[in-house]
Amino acid sequence: MHPNAVMLAVVLLGNLMLPFASAQNEPKINASDQIVLPLDGPVKPVTLHCNLTAAHTPHKDSFWMKNGREIPNTRGEERTRSFRISKPRADDSGEYMCVYTFDKAPNANATIEVKAKPYITGHKRSENKNEGENAMMYCKSVGYPHPTWTWRKVDGTSYKDIDNSTGRFFITNRDNYTEINILNLDITTDPGIYECNATNVIGNTAETTILRVRSHLAPLWPFLGVLAEIIILVVIIVVYEKRKRPDDIIDDDEPVGAAKTNSTNNHKDKNIRQRNTK
Repeated sequence: MHPNAVMLAVVLLGNLMLPFASAQNEPKINASDQIVLPLDGPVKPVTLHCNLTAAHTPHKDSFWMKNGREIPNTRGEERTRSFRISKPRADDSGEYMCVYTFDKAPNANATIEVKAKPYITGHKRSENKNEGENAMMYCKSVGYPHPTWTWRKVDGTSYKDIDNSTGRFFITNRDNYTEINILNLDITTDPGIYECNATNVIGNTAETTILRVRSHLAPLWPFLGVLAEIIILVVIIVVYEKRKRPDDIIDDDEPVGAAKTNSTNNHKDKNIRQRNTK
């Protein structure tokens, strides 16, 4: 065999063996299986475990991460690491990772999924708008995996699914957040109860928002109420004045007693003149 051919075969064989040798030199980590948080029953502590079983370079330290961020105060030099969740809630769910660092090698890690059904932590209880305006309702949740969001309107005992096909309803979903915008509100068809629903592989949850749509005249109602009170008061005064008897009107310049005295004196003077004539 030609010497160049032999050298080429050795190079190719070496390249084929590199991934195998690299895999053999990678650190080995035993980690807990995925965990589902028992949120519906009694609350029990949950503990995550990681153990660095093999490493061909000296181990430096290790720490825990959740959803891509380091958890404070979790760094240590131990090869066997634990992380305890004392009172697990839905917002404790997520993607946990134990990370081991080395002086002369890349970091090694293992992932543990902590799952929980969605729990809605924020939403609008009601939304009040005028007809022709736009309305916005939202829901946000905790839980892992991130939920699939749906919106529907409660129609008596049934439900009407809502999507982006109508041209007036626009739904935006981002992981643990959803938002619905309704354009150009109709006072006859749009008011009602709207429900957001969050569903993942563990379970689902829902919350409702009441949408109220007022008439264009709604801002004028306080003014119209005051105007109506004024008109009623004026009518009462006019009617009272018309029903008032003329005898009840007394001349303020002449007292009642004085008027009667003058009449009596005039009568006496008339009698005296009649006697003198006789």
